[in-house]
Amino acid sequence: MTDDEEEVSTGRRPRWGRRIAAAAILVSISSPLWARPLLSRMEFFRVRRIEVRNARFTPPAEIRKRLAIDTTFSIWNDVEPLKRRVAEHKQVSEVRISRRFPSTLVVTVDEYQPVALVPGRNGLQAFDATGRALPLDPSRTPVDVPVLQRADTAVLRFLAQLQAMHRDLFARVNEVRRVSRDEVLLDLVNFSVRVRPDIGIERLAQISSVETELAKRHARPRELDFRFRDQVIARFP
Repeated sequence: MTDDEEEVSTGRRPRWGRRIAAAAILVSISSPLWARPLLSRMEFFRVRRIEVRNARFTPPAEIRKRLAIDTTFSIWNDVEPLKRRVAEHKQVSEVRISRRFPSTLVVTVDEYQPVALVPGRNGLQAFDATGRALPLDPSRTPVDVPVLQRADTAVLRFLAQLQAMHRDLFARVNEVRRVSRDEVLLDLVNFSVRVRPDIGIERLAQISSVETELAKRHARPRELDFRFRDQVIARFP
């Protein structure tokens, strides 16, 4: 059993119970809805395992706690109330719950994705592209996103686009600073990149080609300036 699975109850199922349950599963495929209450009373179908999938930032234990089911809960029971409880978690954007017979619930979540960490009173706070503060704790859950001085929604949207389209370049950005209304500074591992907030992501992707060309000349820039149309200014120490 993996970290994202949990046994709800234990105990061997009697051999006759397995046979009856197998027959019940086959019958249930073509049975009308009125048969479900009868099946839900069978001990064989009580939930014994919960799988949590896609929960990268949300601890699976928190999701199981929100399900709030006990050892009498049947796999045939209505799962809509369970979905609503999990969806109330501030890190979760969408929930899907499926059944795997005879006794497993599979909870699949989509999460709000962090794009930056912003300093606050209690340390670094993760934010998504819309400026939503996320409940994850960076000290416990590794979050490979840049640090941003404040929750600037325009810069957050820019970072989200960069994350989606050029993940390798996004991973190199350590810190982002808005210098002025029309100027943003990206601190990469080896140098800085100065851009306008409305720069196209494809234009920014040219960083790699410029870096490669300078490397051929054994030149290491201190800063690349992409604020000007159709040209890049390289500044050296």
